[in-house]
Amino acid sequence: MHSSNGHPVVAMPSRRLNLGPLDVLVVDDNPQIRQLLVTILDALHVKHIREAADGGAGFREIRAAAPDIVLTDWVMEPVSGVELVRRIRRSKESPNPFLPVVMITSSCSSTEVIEARDAGVNDFLVKPITPKSLYERIVALVERPRPFIRTETFFGPSRREDRLVGDGRPDRPRGAGGR
Repeated sequence: MHSSNGHPVVAMPSRRLNLGPLDVLVVDDNPQIRQLLVTILDALHVKHIREAADGGAGFREIRAAAPDIVLTDWVMEPVSGVELVRRIRRSKESPNPFLPVVMITSSCSSTEVIEARDAGVNDFLVKPITPKSLYERIVALVERPRPFIRTETFFGPSRREDRLVGDGRPDRPRGAGGR
């Protein structure tokens, strides 16, 4: 079954937040994953969806169009999702270093979590992606935005709030260096 715009119909979670006004940028080098995310966003009634095939193209799109949220894959060439997040947070050319970013990954190892957190990612989404999981990440970004902190070595969202990372583990500060 397909919707009026030709996209497959996706079973949706019950919703209460209107995502229609959001402008979302999907950055992934895999066209099938980009299409899946676009289909889910369309089913969530997001009206402004942009696409980019790697982090470099994604950063150019951010500079040109100023999206509200970025969904980016981790592994891409020539510019990875982590490098994209670093550019968003630290580049003098970034139009919005506070731009919410959800990192999409196939695995959520502690090494990846630490690297992405240190780059300044807001949240994680572990594949397989479901409409419910994507909706929940977007709602968290919109309804419960985290304050940003800046230190000599870090700029990004605070990690002092209890939230879950993509694999269900609590996202809490660990040790003296936790954010």
